[in-house]
Amino acid sequence: MDGGTFLRLGADPPTLDPHLTTDVNSAIYAVEIFGGLMTIDKELAIVGDLAESWDVSPDGTTTTFRLRPNAKFHDGRGVTAGDIKWSLERAADPATEAFNASVFLGDIVGVRQRLDGAATEISGIRVINDRTLTITTDAPKAYFLSKLTYPVSFVLDRQNVESGRNWIFEPNGTGPFRLAEYRPGEVLRLTRFEDYHLGPAKLDEVEFLLSGGNSMLMYENDEIHITGIPLALLAAVTDPSNPLNKEIVQAPPQFDVDYFGLNIAEPPFDDVKVRQAFNYAIDRKTLASTLLQDLVVPAAGILPPGFPGYNPDLKGYEYDPVKALQLIRESKYKSGSEMPRITLTVPGSFGAALSPSIEAMLKMWEENLGVEIGVLQTEWAIFLQDLHQNRFQMFGGLGWIADYPDPENFLDVLFHSKSTNNQSAYSNGQVDLLLERARVEQDEEARFELYHQAEELIVADAPWVPLWHSNGGSVLIKPSVNDYFLFPMVIPKYRYVYFTE
Repeated sequence: MDGGTFLRLGADPPTLDPHLTTDVNSAIYAVEIFGGLMTIDKELAIVGDLAESWDVSPDGTTTTFRLRPNAKFHDGRGVTAGDIKWSLERAADPATEAFNASVFLGDIVGVRQRLDGAATEISGIRVINDRTLTITTDAPKAYFLSKLTYPVSFVLDRQNVESGRNWIFEPNGTGPFRLAEYRPGEVLRLTRFEDYHLGPAKLDEVEFLLSGGNSMLMYENDEIHITGIPLALLAAVTDPSNPLNKEIVQAPPQFDVDYFGLNIAEPPFDDVKVRQAFNYAIDRKTLASTLLQDLVVPAAGILPPGFPGYNPDLKGYEYDPVKALQLIRESKYKSGSEMPRITLTVPGSFGAALSPSIEAMLKMWEENLGVEIGVLQTEWAIFLQDLHQNRFQMFGGLGWIADYPDPENFLDVLFHSKSTNNQSAYSNGQVDLLLERARVEQDEEARFELYHQAEELIVADAPWVPLWHSNGGSVLIKPSVNDYFLFPMVIPKYRYVYFTE
């Protein structure tokens, strides 16, 4: 049946401005309230959102987009090609400080000049008429349409944005849901947009409860419709005699990777042998099976299993404390006691307990390498700001989840020396060259081979300590909930959900 309110726990977003979105907590809301030319559907295909159709010039660089005639903002005004152009130029305006604009829009001719303040427009975007525009990239890029699914490319209403600093609390988006209410720390409520161009959602509302609480208790009390299952309760809930067992739904493996980042510009991580030693000194397999109950699979490299371009033959770092200590001795620091003090920064409230897995890895590093590591915790929004400024010596407690299904989204976005998302200050000319060749390679097999070579070099240089990939897992979903799809990455999903009696 149509209607009803879907209830779940949520988290306060660091931002509700899609152009400033860089994290999952913000993206979850952005993809429901806003939209752009392209989106990702429930089969994980790149499809048109505001764009009804498109075609590419013979040289592969200019895409002509035709907008859907029924595409509207939430206030009922039709979306025009001019709105698309203004929005992309707003995202690339240096005054907007959209951290990801260079990464996700930088292929468009003229974006770099706009970001540098040398141009007031983006020369590669041309409005033909209200329903048609062309976008020209600096070369044929196989992943270009995929990048247009990222929030930094979403369309905004200029009048809404220019109405004042609080526009974001009453945003005029084009997505399947309107923002009806947001009280930080309490609730964020979305309501169905009846005139949504891809068909209105079946739900009346989606309500995210932001005040925290015991999710399992709330689920059992029918206060929410979905919950994860804490590790401590997993065995009890999966017992066939438990009534909740019938409500378990298996989530697919996520397109993600958890990792520790090492800033190679900061001692002692300016020495590759130290970075390699940190990789050899932790036992990923034991931690994954004992502490994390095989809900994760140890990572050999960067790309997750099942992801386009994944290399099953990549050899990562096996647990080898003897080799790890030998590498420390071969480094310019000679021993852990000779190294500068190491500070690991993780997101979290000051004084909050660290996760058992982080505690275990800290112990392994201290015992196997003879190093001392202090821990600094900072709130998530501040952590993101400092991460973007490369202010950390060593950082952890976070992961990267795919924005779109292409290896460029991991390897190029995170490790090209010019990428703003290169959090480890990593630079390797050979890697840059491979990534740049992959950008314009049109043959998929040859392109993926370039990514395999780049990933092998990145893993050998060790700017990260890759940890693991999510191995799916179990969630509880109320029997009355239908078509709550458990996607391996953040894409619009609430418009599919409906209730049955």
